[in-house]
Amino acid sequence: MIAFTPTDFDRFLREDDGAPVVMLNLLRFRPDGGRERYLEYLQKAGPIVARYGAEILYAGDGMTPLAAEPGQAWDTVALVRYPSRRAFANMLADPDYAVADPVRMSALSEAVLQPTRGISPA
Repeated sequence: MIAFTPTDFDRFLREDDGAPVVMLNLLRFRPDGGRERYLEYLQKAGPIVARYGAEILYAGDGMTPLAAEPGQAWDTVALVRYPSRRAFANMLADPDYAVADPVRMSALSEAVLQPTRGISPA
């Protein structure tokens, strides 16, 4: 899967508590230049992401997994912090992002977008 369904997105927005969300991105590139196209996407999307108050907290290439089932290795992982779920939705609705997203889609063979929130020890 590369994109989420409208039902999943609606649920994501319904669960919005207004708090920041950190999106874990697990990315697997297409073998025919996917990594290069993804870098092109990042150049296009970077200013758009910033416009909505988001920031890339970390991005790195996956290495040989230490503990994983077959097929669970990822080419790249990234953590992107959004001020809110609504900010993420507004970014996706931006016409400039609509130009960048097809480049992302063409770069990936598989992706996981996992919203996360911080936890505090009890």
